[in-house]
Amino acid sequence: MKLHLAGKGLEITPSLEKYAEEKLGSLQKFVQKFDIEGAVELNVRLNLTTRHHQKGDIYGIIADLKLPKKILRAEDEAEDMHSAIDIARNKLLAEIEKYRTQHEFA
Repeated sequence: MKLHLAGKGLEITPSLEKYAEEKLGSLQKFVQKFDIEGAVELNVRLNLTTRHHQKGDIYGIIADLKLPKKILRAEDEAEDMHSAIDIARNKLLAEIEKYRTQHEFA
């Protein structure tokens, strides 16, 4: 699985990059069956969605997991980028489980 990480409106620090790679990279074991010659890609866009003077910073994540014949997407916003990454990972994991059950008998 190839992981592509991009940021918009915020700097992706090495520690944030490492955290995202660890959390989202752990999805590889669930899609390994579908990863034929590097066919599976995970494109992640991290962004700072707003700077509201009363509510603080809101961070967003959009993660597109390209599988054979299907693209799974998870979007989320949180007050902390680490929380947004964790929630998006859990959403992707649920989508992967649905995809696996649909294609298990195909």
